Amino acid sequence: MKINGFILSLLSAILLAYFFPTALSRLPLPLIINIGIGLIFFFYGLKMAPAELKQGFFNYPSHFLIQGTTFILFPFITLAFFPFFEGGTESDLWLAIFFLGVLPSTVSSSVVMVAIAKGNLPTAIFNASISGLIGILATPLLLSIFLSDSGKFEFLDVVLKLVFQIVLPLCAGLLLQRFFGNIALKYSKSLGLFDKAVIVLIVYSSFSNSFNSNLFATVGVLDLVKLFAIVIVLFFLVYGMMSYICRILGFSLKDTITVKFCGTKKSLVHGSVMVKIIFGSSASVGLFLLPIMLYHILQLLLVSVFAENYRQKWLKQSNPAIVED
Repeated sequence: MKINGFILSLLSAILLAYFFPTALSRLPLPLIINIGIGLIFFFYGLKMAPAELKQGFFNYPSHFLIQGTTFILFPFITLAFFPFFEGGTESDLWLAIFFLGVLPSTVSSSVVMVAIAKGNLPTAIFNASISGLIGILATPLLLSIFLSDSGKFEFLDVVLKLVFQIVLPLCAGLLLQRFFGNIALKYSKSLGLFDKAVIVLIVYSSFSNSFNSNLFATVGVLDLVKLFAIVIVLFFLVYGMMSYICRILGFSLKDTITVKFCGTKKSLVHGSVMVKIIFGSSASVGLFLLPIMLYHILQLLLVSVFAENYRQKWLKQSNPAIVED
């Protein structure tokens, strides 16, 4: 299941949820998803490489800028868009955008793209890994600013759920890494397919609940267009600001690539898991997933192009005789 295959699977899951919302009703889907979430982070713990994390640990300026962008700048920028929605900060559509803004960065795709672009790989590995851990506290804490008064959000309850479904399996994976870490790395691609399968199930389950409750009947075409436009603006605004800040601070090209690629990414895996843990089987879960899915597709397509452009620049610098076909 390559990138395009995964995107097609996500879109197919939404279509299946629309036309056949009860297709998997005989299965204990919530139990399967909960077990799947635990296994995702258990395998993630098995695959974490302490040596590589240690290698990228001391690049403090890049770390502060990447994590500051992910959990401070990104959410702050989303505040500029609440006037565009009726209800302001109480609008579910804007809250879905804010939820996107407070998510951690991706892990695998950030590292892969930085590797293609010849950026600072140890720094990318460190930040991609640590971002998910910071997000376990930062994401619900930032969400509580706007959701704590609704009566549907209890910060401590959410953190406890995240600890049981994410932190404990992750720690178990880390503890067992010395015994099974090599096996996990050997079958990394297969485990990646498992991760994607669980995400597809979460997407199907979430959207089937939303369609059953006619949630999207209240969302107009104009709202969807605004949502998509804001997602595009968010990406390019953050990407451009990262370029400017890196230039002002005198970052090297390798660090600039890493900051731009890691700082602009948002994790569909963490988003899908957290939205399910935080909001459960609420009908609004599908709506909260929509900006994340749109942003995920956009970031993969654009950053792939940017990474290839950087790779070509490195090739020309190392061998000026290279002529493009």
